Amino acid sequence: MSTPEAVGLSSDRLKRINAFIQDKYIAPGKLPCALVQVWRRGQLAHTTVLGSADVERGLPLKADSLFRIYSMTKPITSIAFMMLVEEGLVSLDDPVHRYIPSWKKLGVFQAGVLNGFLTKPVAEPMRIIDLLRHTSGLTYGFQQRSNVDAAYRKLKLDGVDSEGGLEAFVEALGTVPLEFSPGEAWNYSVATDVLGYLVQAISGQPFDQFLKTRIFDPLKMVDTGFFVPESQRGRFTACYTLNPKGQVVLQDDPEKSRYLSDPSVKSGGGGLVSTADDYMRFCRMLLNGGELDGARIVSPKTLKLMTMNHLPGGKELTELSKSLFSEAVFEGLGFGLGFAMTVDQARTKNIGSHGEYFWGGMASTAFWIDPVEDLAVVFMTQLTPSSAYPIRRELRTLVYSAFTESAA
Repeated sequence: MSTPEAVGLSSDRLKRINAFIQDKYIAPGKLPCALVQVWRRGQLAHTTVLGSADVERGLPLKADSLFRIYSMTKPITSIAFMMLVEEGLVSLDDPVHRYIPSWKKLGVFQAGVLNGFLTKPVAEPMRIIDLLRHTSGLTYGFQQRSNVDAAYRKLKLDGVDSEGGLEAFVEALGTVPLEFSPGEAWNYSVATDVLGYLVQAISGQPFDQFLKTRIFDPLKMVDTGFFVPESQRGRFTACYTLNPKGQVVLQDDPEKSRYLSDPSVKSGGGGLVSTADDYMRFCRMLLNGGELDGARIVSPKTLKLMTMNHLPGGKELTELSKSLFSEAVFEGLGFGLGFAMTVDQARTKNIGSHGEYFWGGMASTAFWIDPVEDLAVVFMTQLTPSSAYPIRRELRTLVYSAFTESAA
């Protein structure tokens, strides 16, 4: 690991990260653990490893601990899909029903409940780009906002807990109407799980095998997958949740977790388990224009397209979002093909750079890439929901305040 000063960062100010997280979150029991990696100008400049991997068993967090990354799976799936676009096997403008014929007559919710929905025809067909940018009209049941959400919950259509394989998942989705006509709004959804199915259907290779052979193996992401094998179980963290009383309680015991067995549905939207080291290798590939250590995953031009704001009319998330998802409440953010990005830094009120892109997971994990400053940051912990504390924004401030040299 290089000295921080060699890459334009202050050692003393980076130490604030450890002290801040320890004093505000770990010591009071608000977070079970925290692992931070800061990469700048080709060097790992800072690592934080704090707290417990398993509070009940008194096991300390380690640098190679395994985490449920939930929606940090989405950028990986989006990259996988764009590899097929690069090969000319599919186009962003293709209607989704070209690959899922049963969806051709999928309508928009008007009234009713499961098995008794009243719908109207879509104004425009759902296109591949709608899946990538979350303008498809699909939803997540956990949002508990509509009768469509309720149907998702009843049918277990969240991807991660779904059963019966990706084909059965997609067919079940086709029995529930869309929340809006594709392209008319933004709603966080199982759209990326559908992309995982399409990667499998178009490539002719099981989705998990595609990720392994085309992304994980080339990038040497040796600890990333859809379940924790026997050899890695000693490194698997416990996951906690904030209950209605504000207490942190165990949500998923690592010795009894569903992640200990191979799931029937490989959730491209939220199913992966990974380490900070592995995910930083993925981020480094992104930061390096789609290549790492001689392994080219996508082209720089593809990545540039993915990290532009693709929301209709160039609007921001706050203008188009119907979602209760936490990231959508901040002004100044757009959404591309698998990532959110800063389109107006002043409106975000965040220290950072125009054009940085990012996402996070349900258990409060997060990453961001800042191409302007040649910076990548990965944050791992295990507490749901991700909106429990403002740790992500605080971490961003702490990292950028450690800069001694800026490119912008």
